[in-house]
Amino acid sequence: MLKRSLKASPAGIIKAKQVFARKQWSQEYLAAQVGLSTRNSVWKFFAGRPIERHIFLEICFQLDLDWQEIADLPDENTPPLSQSPSSQENLTSQDWVQKLRTSEQGASLTRLLGQIQTQCGIVQSFFDVNQPLKLDRVYTDVNVLTSLSNQRWLEVSDLQTSSSVAKRFDLFESHRKTMSALDAISSHSKLVILGKPGSGKTTFLQHLALLCIEGKFKADCLPIFISLKIFTTVAKEKEDFSLANYISQTWGNYELSGEQVETLISQGKVLVLLDGLEEIAPEDSESILAQIQQFAEVYYQNAIAITCRIGTQFYPLRGFTYVELADWNLNQVEAFANKWFVASERESETEGCAKAAQFLELLKRPENLPILELTVTPILLSLLCSVFQARASFPAKRSKLYQEALEILLGRWDRSRSIQKEEVYYHLSLPDKIKLLSQIAATTFEQGNYFFEESDVQHIIADYLLALPQVNTDPEMLWSHSEELLRTIERQHGLLVERAKGIYSFSHLTFQEYLTARKIVASPNSQTLQESLQLLATHVAEPQWREVIFLTVGMLSSADFLLEQMKIQVDSLLVAEPRLEQFIGSLHEKVRSLSTSLPPEQSLLLSYQPAAVRAFYFGLLQSRDLNFSDIS
Repeated sequence: MLKRSLKASPAGIIKAKQVFARKQWSQEYLAAQVGLSTRNSVWKFFAGRPIERHIFLEICFQLDLDWQEIADLPDENTPPLSQSPSSQENLTSQDWVQKLRTSEQGASLTRLLGQIQTQCGIVQSFFDVNQPLKLDRVYTDVNVLTSLSNQRWLEVSDLQTSSSVAKRFDLFESHRKTMSALDAISSHSKLVILGKPGSGKTTFLQHLALLCIEGKFKADCLPIFISLKIFTTVAKEKEDFSLANYISQTWGNYELSGEQVETLISQGKVLVLLDGLEEIAPEDSESILAQIQQFAEVYYQNAIAITCRIGTQFYPLRGFTYVELADWNLNQVEAFANKWFVASERESETEGCAKAAQFLELLKRPENLPILELTVTPILLSLLCSVFQARASFPAKRSKLYQEALEILLGRWDRSRSIQKEEVYYHLSLPDKIKLLSQIAATTFEQGNYFFEESDVQHIIADYLLALPQVNTDPEMLWSHSEELLRTIERQHGLLVERAKGIYSFSHLTFQEYLTARKIVASPNSQTLQESLQLLATHVAEPQWREVIFLTVGMLSSADFLLEQMKIQVDSLLVAEPRLEQFIGSLHEKVRSLSTSLPPEQSLLLSYQPAAVRAFYFGLLQSRDLNFSDIS
């Protein structure tokens, strides 16, 4: 029986392209001559992809080619699949999978097993290149949101409530419905997993591959982990975008025959794990996505999981379910920290457990709530663990920690993974990027906006772009560039996040506060700096400004002027509140009288400065009513 489809051989493709070039036709014109409504089959013909036999013959006829010279026909001496050496053992695909997990099949399949373990079994520490960690020792289960954040129809007022701000964006998003990511892939065989940079997308796919080869997930399948960036490079070099061919070539390196691979794929025994959809260059995305779509439809029995950063603009893949990785909750933070410190302390598991306990205890202190916010992102939690591992504490100046976290998201994380950025940032340097983000942070924070409309942040970006040299000032172009830049910040860095349709916020309130403080400190001259500090001092009694003031003090070379301005503001508050002024006066009198009223055994208190003693009593009594008898 004749094959119902044909494809061009490598030599045939070259010959066909030469004739096609001489005719100076377009693929659309050739498709019309053949009687096709689209050029899809013509594109497949030149890509060496199988197409229907009658279309293949008609294309060759239109190009004045002998189809038998162009077609990739089987060698007459090659036995059919049923008689091929690889199938003489009459093994089913499940038999092959089971043999892969044992040593019975021999060295070739054992090498394939080792390749998967090598590719997916190690997590290279981003903060210590000398300390790779085994994935199974640190992996922490992840969850996905049952509804995508940027698909929610909400208003800013729905998100920015007094209660959510008091809880700093409802830390750990306890109100969002989630499910286990493993349950999601078990329930949906075609899955696209969206997430912010450093949220654990790649690690989850690696975990799936290891579970599969261990027989703990889809035990009747073989996994293949494919970097889409590498796949695209190879496909362009070989002019072959076939995903099935790529799998066959990859496994062929481990002596699995093409017939064996075809059997596995056709019977749905391959777990296809495609990592980094956002890493495909825009000019290649159409070809790659079309290939993924076709593979998913032709070989529909295979499970496919794809990772992609939030904010990447691609057309939806038909038949795929889209989920979003949820921020880590406190249980996940604790689980990862315990595993990380034990895995890092190679010589003593007891010491690792003790250090993890110290880390978590310090992290949960009220004064460290802004630091705790960063732990919802795995890459930033890893940073905190690494810092604590080195110094057994967090930096006294938290601004240094936030600067490190910011620089990781602004490029170091991607550079460590050899991810190239597209040129959409107007060639902005890292300091320029931080200036732009600081402008967005300061403007929105001063307005009291922790969540903001897309158009509002675009106006801020447009104003920033206008100050750059050689920028097109046409309003339409400027607005378009502002929108593109907003998407880029979201996709490349994850610092701005679309919380609902058209509503954004910083990924962590901590970053908005830090960048606001940085904008103040980076004032262009001393006069502007003093004006900014005077304005900041007016917020001394507002709880939401506490962290900004704290960070500003830490970043100033000298905070004397700011403290003086804060003192002026506090004094004005005392004048406006007679009872508070009376309370402070009572504290002062209490401290003054200590020198005569304290017995000798309590005289140690007198060794402290009076201001420190007043602060001690104030802290002791600040949660009580202003009952002056309490300090008598």
